[in-house]
Amino acid sequence: MTIATIDFQLLANAGFPPATFGAGDIIFAAGDKGDKMYVVRTGEVEIERDGKLVETLSAGGIFGEMALIDGSPRAATARARTACEVAPITEKSFLFLVHETPYFAIAVMRTLAERLRRSRP
Repeated sequence: MTIATIDFQLLANAGFPPATFGAGDIIFAAGDKGDKMYVVRTGEVEIERDGKLVETLSAGGIFGEMALIDGSPRAATARARTACEVAPITEKSFLFLVHETPYFAIAVMRTLAERLRRSRP
């Protein structure tokens, strides 16, 4: 059985007001409250943990979902690698998307699973 995938880039363009960051700007820092997740609309975003680069995301990539899901402080820092535009998704919007579009939840879980697998030694 194949489960449909979600194009996060379409989600980023679906009416979520964008936030703009310049190259080097911190979008959020490890330890911050996690009240939003983000979809990259344009540019690139780097995810750093303990001072090490763990991932670079481009248009359509999502980040910040872990803290939004479990309510814990941010585990990593997100920094604009280039000038970028991201679409913030609040907890309320996230819960609506999960409820109304179950494939959205599956797509987020797949992203989390991929990241966990890559982070294993």
